[in-house]
Amino acid sequence: MFLNDIFNTILKYGAYQNMTEKQFLEHEITHWLTSEARDWQMTGHDYYLYNQAIDRKERQVIGEGGQLQTVHNLPNNRLKDNRYAFLVDQKTNYLLAKPVDAKADEETAQDVINDELGPAFRRTLREVGKDALNCGISYLFPYIEENALKFKRFYGYEILPFWKDRDHTELDAFLRMYPQEVYEGQTRKIVWRVEWYTLDGVRKFIWESGGLKAESDDIFPYLVINDGSGDPVEGEDGGPVTMNWQRIPLIPFKANEDELPLIRRVKSLQDALNTLYSNYADSTQEDARNTILVIHNYDGEDLGSFRRNLAQFGAVKVRDQGGIDTLQINVNSENYISIINLLRRAIIENGRGVDSKDERLTSGTPNMMNIRSMYTDLDLDADEMEMEFQASLQQLMWFVNTFNAATGKPAVDVQFIFNRDTMVNEGDTINNCRASVGIISEETIIANHPWVKDSKAELERVKAEQAEKMQDMMDAYGGMGGATNNGNDAGPNREKP
Repeated sequence: MFLNDIFNTILKYGAYQNMTEKQFLEHEITHWLTSEARDWQMTGHDYYLYNQAIDRKERQVIGEGGQLQTVHNLPNNRLKDNRYAFLVDQKTNYLLAKPVDAKADEETAQDVINDELGPAFRRTLREVGKDALNCGISYLFPYIEENALKFKRFYGYEILPFWKDRDHTELDAFLRMYPQEVYEGQTRKIVWRVEWYTLDGVRKFIWESGGLKAESDDIFPYLVINDGSGDPVEGEDGGPVTMNWQRIPLIPFKANEDELPLIRRVKSLQDALNTLYSNYADSTQEDARNTILVIHNYDGEDLGSFRRNLAQFGAVKVRDQGGIDTLQINVNSENYISIINLLRRAIIENGRGVDSKDERLTSGTPNMMNIRSMYTDLDLDADEMEMEFQASLQQLMWFVNTFNAATGKPAVDVQFIFNRDTMVNEGDTINNCRASVGIISEETIIANHPWVKDSKAELERVKAEQAEKMQDMMDAYGGMGGATNNGNDAGPNREKP
């Protein structure tokens, strides 16, 4: 959606010349709420939280006129094997479980980055990665609180973006719509709030009955300038001094270039897997108390009462030469197991994940070649996601440096390094590190050792140990030299008389 193109179109056609900004937003919201893109975003979020199509499963039979009818007296299991959530967690943890290193050239700048992009930000970034996989795109919103720059996560399905370009790299404006629980007297209700963000600031509305109701006629600024004590600085007009960002304060984080939610790759397979599990459980639970019965020479109450008594007592009386047979279909469990295993594997392959039950992992000790081949598909997605996140983090740094400039801190040029959580054969890796001594730097060897968590700290410890050993050797050598010379000034090469 390109905001400038839309406004130009509105002005071009006479029928729309009188459309106000509020009416324009109402049209766009109505279209967006029913759009396929937003529906997939919400589906990805729901499936991750185990709200899946199998929840609506019903047992149906052919009734009068050949029409399907829902019945409620048969087993109706709704089982879930959420391989989709496994894929999302695997991809998120692979790329973002380990801290993303933010390295600056100068020590002072590094301290600033460690303070502003510390553990809390890294945790938020991980959650953004999970949202990006579920929705195809997620967002961070920069804001100032208590004289500190902070970032708030926005779900992809909450945001209606208006892009400046077709590659979706810059924003003209955006709209956020989200529910909020409020009380009217003693009644709790859901209110849908709408916030319209432009370079001028934020306008706030309530969405009800398919239209927008303005909460206020004011346009709220992004920044309120505070003094050292935290109180707003008073301007010439007596009001607080305010400022706005020179860019739209929203940073998109994409899972891939096409903003494609992961659920689109595997939804049909996930639904089929859940259905097979549930149908298999239904079949195994059907017994003589709920299957079809063929009754011979039975005199007694009506069939409904017969069924009730059978379920209650587990027995039935029949006349002489009478009996009861059942009509049932034998369930071949091996067929179910084979298809279930095929579906589980298909979900992993189509979702580009790693199967932790792969024979190359479970049979003996896997070598690094096998591990790398298993991670090929996962690396494809991780490479694309990392490239998108690198571009987004550079946009984030614009807000960091703008805030630092306003607060007297230095501008920072940062390199972000993603440390992937790859399974390794530690023995092979350690041997490779040992064989690399003298070929590459000690710092590189330490950084790639599987037991090292902080390569910089470990390198300092190694240097300290080496210096201590050297000092011990010098002390020992000096002691032996003193004993040999008995305090004479002549050295060990002193000429004999």
